[in-house]
Amino acid sequence: MTHADPAPGSARRLRASHYLLLIFICLVSFVPGIASIPPLDRDESRYIQATHQMAESGDYVDIRFQDASRYKKPIGIYWLQSAALKLTGYGDNTPVWTYRLVSVAGATLAVIGTAALGAFFFGQSAGLLAGIALAAIVMLGFEARVAKTDATVLATVVFAQGALAWIWMASRVQAAERWTPALIFWVATAIGVLIKGPITPFISLLTMGTLSLFYREWRWLKRLKPLSGVLILLAIVLPWLILITLKSGGAFFNESVNKDFLSKVGDAQESHGAPPGYFALIFVFFIWPFGVLAIRGGLQALSRLREDPRLAFLMAWYIPFWLVTELVPTKLPHYILPAYPAVLLMMAWAVDTGIAMQPYRGRWQIWLERLTLLGLAAATLALMGAGLVLPYVMTGSFSFPGVIVFFTALAAGIFASGLILNQNLKGALQAAATFAIITLGLLTWGVIPALTPIWLSPAIANAFNAAKPCSNSVLASARYTEPSLVFLAGTKTLLTDGQGAAQHLLRDPACAISAVDDREHDAFISNLPQGERSVAAVATVSGVNYSKGRRMTITLYKAVK
Repeated sequence: MTHADPAPGSARRLRASHYLLLIFICLVSFVPGIASIPPLDRDESRYIQATHQMAESGDYVDIRFQDASRYKKPIGIYWLQSAALKLTGYGDNTPVWTYRLVSVAGATLAVIGTAALGAFFFGQSAGLLAGIALAAIVMLGFEARVAKTDATVLATVVFAQGALAWIWMASRVQAAERWTPALIFWVATAIGVLIKGPITPFISLLTMGTLSLFYREWRWLKRLKPLSGVLILLAIVLPWLILITLKSGGAFFNESVNKDFLSKVGDAQESHGAPPGYFALIFVFFIWPFGVLAIRGGLQALSRLREDPRLAFLMAWYIPFWLVTELVPTKLPHYILPAYPAVLLMMAWAVDTGIAMQPYRGRWQIWLERLTLLGLAAATLALMGAGLVLPYVMTGSFSFPGVIVFFTALAAGIFASGLILNQNLKGALQAAATFAIITLGLLTWGVIPALTPIWLSPAIANAFNAAKPCSNSVLASARYTEPSLVFLAGTKTLLTDGQGAAQHLLRDPACAISAVDDREHDAFISNLPQGERSVAAVATVSGVNYSKGRRMTITLYKAVK
């Protein structure tokens, strides 16, 4: 069998036991922390609150956060989260972990799809290594625990790219055309469009264009059945687009395309701008602990593109998308996530074959690896510090899970450095993945939830629920306006200023509660008819608003009868 053979034998397909192993690894990797970490600000809380309102209202076409439209992303993630609510059977007080199940499932599918593609390209061993590595990296470990779009859209990217890879390899040996990979490609693309707009098709288009230019051959694209495929895509996407256009009067396209997508491309949005090179700088941390091994795999693959169309496909997946993300003014770390499976597949190939141990052909490659090793050391120290130092700084005491994190992060970094077990890089990769999974699990299950000063919204919501005089009491919050508070305290929560908080109490003196930040205290009191005598303090909450990096003291008041 040649490396270009698209018809995999038994050694190029994962067995049922492999899939079960990967699912188990994903559960161990992604589930710890989804129930113990409170809703995160700001994106996650906006997503889950919008889904919550869908379930409350029964309107599964429109997307709203309180009374405002939320049209930055299409409907897909909200439908999936709504399905999770239905399947788990929770009512109005749905816990946050039910929404996060969608991201856990998306991340798991991405891991399985990556492993299956790796097995198809390079054999079962390499496929399993790639899947395990993807399950262990920091970036996916975070996104899998957050109820946003990124882990789920990654699954659509992996499946679309996997189908495209089959078609690409079949064209290399002139194998018979098949409908199944084309169907998978178009369905995955359509689902990706419904979840996050153009990202999934954009990555595939970049891959197709790069391969076709590199090989100077375009006829292989006919195997995608483009005419039928576009009809399939439209059949899946158009019904909701028509409904939301009618419902919003065209506001969806204005907000999602003009205000969200084009503003990110044209200018730095929401203070998230960064110069080109940003993703290269953060690479080692977010693909931790595999930066050094990934660089080795990528550099070895780069020198073999002409002779191996599998490596050419992976480079066409990774490099063009990476370059585009570097050029776009708006930059957030997760933007590069859809390209990470490609570089991890190259790493798995190089480690599994032993090519990762071969010497480089240029001195610049040696220096690049050394810089990456330095970055790995810095990222490892940062995670060690997150386990040991962060709890002490925030709470004044050490955390037992954090102490364990100190040592597991160190172990993961050492094994992934390539400096030990360098004659058994496969074993080193597996050991690094194991310790990385333990590290992230302990951080998200035992360390981060215990950092009580940063969880202001749960503290305010708990104080409100304990103090509210009526079952239908509504909270007004002055100055502290994070969306997580809306999710925890109720859809009717009023996000306002000191004057608005005072008026809220005056409108409903029997039941209303106002939460007032110290900086709004004077404005709040000055708008009450009898000043301080008009209200009674029922609770005080202090902590750090991590979204703004600001310490806050918030007092909850009710009207004096």
